[in-house]
Amino acid sequence: MKTFKLPGTDMVVPNIVLGLMRIQDKSDAEVRELLATAMDAGITFLDHADVYGSELHGCERRFAEAMRLSPSQREKLIIQSKAGIVREGPYFDFSYEHIVESVDGSLKALGTDYLDILLLHRPDALVEPEEVARAFDDLAAAGKVRAFGVSNHTPRQIDLLRRHVRQPLVANQLQLSITHAPLVAQGVAANMQGLDQSVSRDDGLLDYCRLHDITVQAWSPFQAGFFDGPFLGSERHPELNAVIDRLAAKYAVPSLAIATAWITRHPARMQVVIGTTTPQRVADAALGSDVPLTRAEWYELFRAAQYIVP
Repeated sequence: MKTFKLPGTDMVVPNIVLGLMRIQDKSDAEVRELLATAMDAGITFLDHADVYGSELHGCERRFAEAMRLSPSQREKLIIQSKAGIVREGPYFDFSYEHIVESVDGSLKALGTDYLDILLLHRPDALVEPEEVARAFDDLAAAGKVRAFGVSNHTPRQIDLLRRHVRQPLVANQLQLSITHAPLVAQGVAANMQGLDQSVSRDDGLLDYCRLHDITVQAWSPFQAGFFDGPFLGSERHPELNAVIDRLAAKYAVPSLAIATAWITRHPARMQVVIGTTTPQRVADAALGSDVPLTRAEWYELFRAAQYIVP
């Protein structure tokens, strides 16, 4: 499992993250097996959010109940959570009160004294960056959060926060897969008149993150689009699956590993957030961390996903 030092922190992190958004109804044994499999593969980075589960903090609480981590076990993990979505609205809330209340709720549910990383979960159109800065300052001073970041934010939204927030914003969690890759695809086909791929939808977000030492965390890495099903084995993507199967055979790894490797091969040092609750799929995806795709193979997968390479 490849690791790197997360810019702006003293944390050494793996390039695969285990997302725990679907564990609400899992038994203690199932949660423990999932985490044991992840850790055996070198995955020590766990992703939570206050809204994951059938109730507020539901998955965080289920994790804590099942794992009952000792202080030494807790120290071996990097636990990240997210705040800002008010699911019952639905709307977003980056007010001082909501951020602090959410973190306190996450800490209680998780049974821990601190979060390693807190992300702002989707942009709040009514954000007052001074309020965010005050919340971050107080949470950091109290030792409740070690590092901060965002999720699904644009460069200008990040700039607005950075004008007031003193702490480095160390991560931006964004949707990215071989078939959902506008972050990458626009730059490849820049300035090509009449081509939809060349339209900039994010103001160069990937390059912005690289320039500012913000680690991209890729969510839904196996989804074809926005929660519309996986591309692996899908009849909608025969050419892509043919290439994936051939490369999987070449490298003697499962197809999930090739889908993972397409992201981890990128020099931006991105992390891949896998949300499966099946231990074998965790192990399979983790193998992609070390698959050394060549440039030609990376671009072949990109083209097979129906992106244009001029």
